[in-house]
Amino acid sequence: MRSIQTKTDPPPPKVKKPLRVIDLTDQPILISGASSGIGAATALLCARAGMKVGLMARREDRLQKIADKIGNDQSCIIVGSVDSDEDCARALAECESRFGPLHAVLANAGYGGEQPCHTMGMDDTRAMFETNFYGSLRLVLPAIEGFKDRRAGHAIMVSSCLSKLGLPQYGAYCATKAAQDHFCRAMRLELHNTGVHVSSVHPIGTKTEFFDEAAKRSGGSLKLTGSSQRGMQSPEKVAKAILRCLGKPKGEVWTSFPVRIAMAATVLAPGLTDWGLRVAMRKRIDQGADRD
Repeated sequence: MRSIQTKTDPPPPKVKKPLRVIDLTDQPILISGASSGIGAATALLCARAGMKVGLMARREDRLQKIADKIGNDQSCIIVGSVDSDEDCARALAECESRFGPLHAVLANAGYGGEQPCHTMGMDDTRAMFETNFYGSLRLVLPAIEGFKDRRAGHAIMVSSCLSKLGLPQYGAYCATKAAQDHFCRAMRLELHNTGVHVSSVHPIGTKTEFFDEAAKRSGGSLKLTGSSQRGMQSPEKVAKAILRCLGKPKGEVWTSFPVRIAMAATVLAPGLTDWGLRVAMRKRIDQGADRD
């Protein structure tokens, strides 16, 4: 006999649906900036998770070292620059020719430099946007077209915690990262319920070649950042966060909760933030002068 629920009976408990974990085995991913740092670390972790990995960067010797660690059956290298439409189209085509339709693309290539916004030449500003922002779009937008057709896929851009803040001397870099962040959010909403995921990654300072390259582009030394390894995270930590996102897609990937809270606070108190940045900037510059 069927039981009759009375008014005094408690309501049935709600069953929380478990998050579906995507099986990444044999799924192809194309990674730009894969010759070192976050890109290389992510490539190695993706391979360990069973993914097929396309490695794109300008330095063939570095790419080959990563490919040797992964194995030829699980990786392919594409030597090219994200500044080139042709190179990006070739990377996408070669990766899919080798491993089949892409499951994911990670736009990771980028660089920074330390220079006041008002003295940075227009050509230098355009060049940074060309690599950091448009270089991301050159990979992500064509990939998304394929994802939409298959109603499955994941586009990821490696942005920065500085996407939420204009740091003195790094205005152009922060602007490129903010552009990535805003595009990812907009596309994430536009593609909702299509089967296509779009994520942005927001690392804090990471122990990579970024600061060495930034120093070269800034006259040989950095006055405000990169002077200490304290508080820096490893590229492997960022790579693990990216891999988790590939398995359980989410909109924004942060690798430091305190920094995420701090960035949110800058919106609530812009005046206080400006004061703090001015004090910190002056302190760093004075410390650099003392060392000299």
